[in-house]
Parts: sequence; structure tokens; C-alpha cells
Amino acid sequence: MAVASKRIPAPDLVQVRRALLSVSDKTGLVDFARALTHFGIELVSTGGTAKEIAAAGIAVRDVSDLTGFPEIMDGRVKTLHPAVHGALLSVRDDPEHVAAMRANGIEPIDLVVVNLYPFEEVRQSGADYPSVVENIDIGGPAMVRASAKNHAYVAMVTEPDDYAAVLNALELNTGSLTLEFRKKLAAKAFSRTAAYDAAISQWFAETLEVEHPAWRAFGGRLETVMRYGENPHQSAGFYVTGDKRPGVATARQLQGKQLSYNNINDTDAAFELVGEFDPARSAAVAIIKHANPCGVGVGGSLREAYAKALACDPVSAFGGIVALNRLLDAEAAEEIVKTFTEVIIAPEASEEALAIIAAKKNLRLLVTGGLPDPASAGVTVKSVAGGLLVQSRDNAVVDALDLKVVTKRAPSEAELADLRFAFRVAKHVKSNAIVYAKDGATVGIGAGQMSRVDSSRIAARKALDAAGGLAEPLTKGSVVASDAFFPFADGLLAAVEAGATAVIQPGGSMRDDDVIAAADAHGIAMVFTGVRHFRH
Repeated sequence: MAVASKRIPAPDLVQVRRALLSVSDKTGLVDFARALTHFGIELVSTGGTAKEIAAAGIAVRDVSDLTGFPEIMDGRVKTLHPAVHGALLSVRDDPEHVAAMRANGIEPIDLVVVNLYPFEEVRQSGADYPSVVENIDIGGPAMVRASAKNHAYVAMVTEPDDYAAVLNALELNTGSLTLEFRKKLAAKAFSRTAAYDAAISQWFAETLEVEHPAWRAFGGRLETVMRYGENPHQSAGFYVTGDKRPGVATARQLQGKQLSYNNINDTDAAFELVGEFDPARSAAVAIIKHANPCGVGVGGSLREAYAKALACDPVSAFGGIVALNRLLDAEAAEEIVKTFTEVIIAPEASEEALAIIAAKKNLRLLVTGGLPDPASAGVTVKSVAGGLLVQSRDNAVVDALDLKVVTKRAPSEAELADLRFAFRVAKHVKSNAIVYAKDGATVGIGAGQMSRVDSSRIAARKALDAAGGLAEPLTKGSVVASDAFFPFADGLLAAVEAGATAVIQPGGSMRDDDVIAAADAHGIAMVFTGVRHFRH
């Protein structure tokens, strides 16, 4: 049953006479506290916050003076008391509330400064179960929610970033805060507690291995507001979740313009792809355009790998995203800057490479400090009208799959290496996906077509275009990977026509026997993976 409102109008200006401060992040705390006293505001505080304020020579009351009750249970219980929550929740213009405050000796609090125990940081640090649980804040969120609910009279500040705005507002209004300002602080406060609780619920689901909890919440912090979204008429913001998986959200941008919505989407796709390749085994480079690879190569050096990737589709590479699985060196940097590139992302970059990239002032350079683990667990989320689609990350890795030879001819060692390479790439190509590869490089990619035959033909045509004046297409003598099974033999026959000699695909079609027979008829080697890599 809903609670009825007494319809008491909120005042526009509320004079701030008393402030409660209880923070885990003490950045700027002393300066802020001192500035508040200049407005004649009495300070009340808890535990370590009170000690730090007092140590700076600033007058501060301990919260136990308000409650008449000491902090107990290692500080777990200190603000969960009627003297605190009555001060936060009272409707100051309601005679009944005023009478209750007088009867119980409750003093109003007009400004609350609380940031929460660092649960997200402790969770990501790999701390043990008891330590993570101990960093679930209870009193903090209770005060935040109470103050934000009663924003008609109370201003709620949740992070040091807002200290300057609060002091500026107090200066403009001679020690008071406006209703509009209090509303904005309240909205931010509820967003903060929602994201905090989302992180806790996600941690419990992961820890208890509950794949699909009854209620699902996701939260993030605004990193930046973008000029626009996927198109200029769409607004966009970039939120970070605190996940430490190396990638665009955790990277340091060393130079270049602000990343756009499409930049971030494409850069994420590029870096996830190169994460498939172990840098200890080979250098790998992926060039991405519109979230699809237009070229991928591996080699003994990044320069060699980049040359292979670029040769696959040099036209599409213009204005693309380049991802590398090793430290960006000078040799690779020199080659990359010869083609207009939007973003480069790598684990690290040498000083020599930085100097080369610096000549291209608008080129964004991101370093991540590591590579994403393609086999790690996690979830992906996609919005639909009225809901969210949540699934586990596609963490199937071809090296861990039991490849089954289904044709009379088995692939050679060289073909098998290229088949594994091509299937790694196909995992990151929009369905229907066809990838031709030869000698550790893509030579033709067909992506996102409604028909697998069309993907095969488009990939072959692009390979023919990339061949230029060569006597035969790059797909001659290549292998081909398909992200899903061939429903009919025609898709395989298109690959045969392009010159492929070996095929890797999941298998599982009702017509597998027909496809295998067609492969045998043309002397093609084929292996089944048993794993599909649809990507939409």
C-alpha cells in the first residue's frame, strides 16, 4: 500500500546550520570541512573522519554526542540511530515532526557528506570472502537514501568531486542551498546507491555461481559525456563498471581527440580480437572497421603482422582501429601512421613509438597494461524494448576444442595452423561470418550477411580486389572458417570456387553428410569444432 503525502511544500532555500560528515574517501576532506566552518556550519562526524578533521584543528562533534550512544561492534553500528535518522528524515514544516524532534532531543541536520565503503575496489582486488563482506556499507547507504529522500530539507553529497559545487552554492546563497540544487544532489545520491547495490548483487551471483538471479542489476559511473552517439542526432555517455578486464574502459589515453561512441565500440571489438593471440607465441594485429575486422595478421614482429593485416583490405583499413597484442614499437608505429587511423590500442608503447605517434595529433593512442583473457568468464548485456538480454561471454577458445576431422583428407600441419587462426578471427566477425586465411593472415572476410553463401562470395570478391594485379586471388590455397555450420553444400562450394583447400566449421547441420560429401568430392579437408560463434 502506498504511503500518502501530506502535501507540505518544500522551501526553496534551506540554511545549512549543521553538517554530518562520514567518508571513506578522505580526498579534500579537511579543506572542505574548514570551508564549511567559514559559513558558521557546525560539523558532526564519525570515527576516522572525525579524527582527521580534529587533527587539522577544526572543531567537530562526534556523532555519539548526538546519539548518546557509543560506536559499537567495530564501528558497524554508529549512525543507525533515531537521533541521526530523525534528523535526516524530519519534515521541518510538519508540526507533528517538529514535536517529535523536540520530545526526543533530535537536532536537525541540513547537509550530509557520505561516501561509501570501497566495496567495488575491494571486490576487484581479489580479497577473500570475509573481507569483501566487511566492506558492504550499511549505515552509509541508509544515511544517503534518507537524506536524498528528504531533499526538501537536506542536501546529500556523495563524493569529493561535488565539494566545490557545494561551496560555490553556499557562497551564492549566503550559506543556504536551493531546492533545485538539493534535487540534483539527491538524484546523484540514489544513482550512487543503485550502482553500489548492483555491484554487491553481481558479486554474490558470481560467488555463488548463480547464472540467472531473480533480480538483475547493472551499475556504472559516468566517465564522459560524448558529443553524440552512433549518429549525430543521438546523445551518448560512457559509463565504467569497475571491471578490471583490460580494454578500452581501463586504458590510459596518451594522446589524441576524445573518443567517440563508435570509437569505443570499435576499439573494444579490436582489442578483444587480438586478445585471442598469445603474445609469447606471435605478434598479432587486428584492423577493425564498424566493429568488424577488415584484416588480421600474426608474425614474428608487429610490423610483419600489421603488413599482413593491412594487405587483406587496405581500402577498408582507412579510418580504422588498430589493435596490437604487444608493446607498440617504433617499427610498427612508422607503418601504422602511413595510413589514416582513428585509434591505436596496445598493452604498452615504447618512447620511440610515442614520438612517432605524436606527429599525428588527432590519432588516439590507448595503452591498457595487459590483454583480455579470451577464456575468462563474464557476461554481456544487450537492451531490448522493455528488457535486457544477459548472457555469458563467448569464452570458447579454439585451442581448447576437440577438432574432429570429418573428411577423407586430413588437413596438413600448415593448414591446421591457419584453420585455428581463421576460427579465432571468425569468432569476432558479425554473423554470418566467413574468413579466408593463409600463412597467418586473413585474405578475405565476409561479415553480417543474411546468407552464408553471400558471405563466402563477398569474402572471395574482397580478396580478389586486394590481389590487385596478381595472377590469382589471395584465397587460392587458403583455408576458410565459418562461424556456424553450412546448412547446404553451396556455401562450401563457394569456398572451393575461391580456391580454399581446407575448412573449419562447427558442424551440426541436418545436411552435414551432404557438405562432407561435397568436400570429399573436391579433395577438401574439413574439421568440425562442435562450437558455434554467432555474433550479432
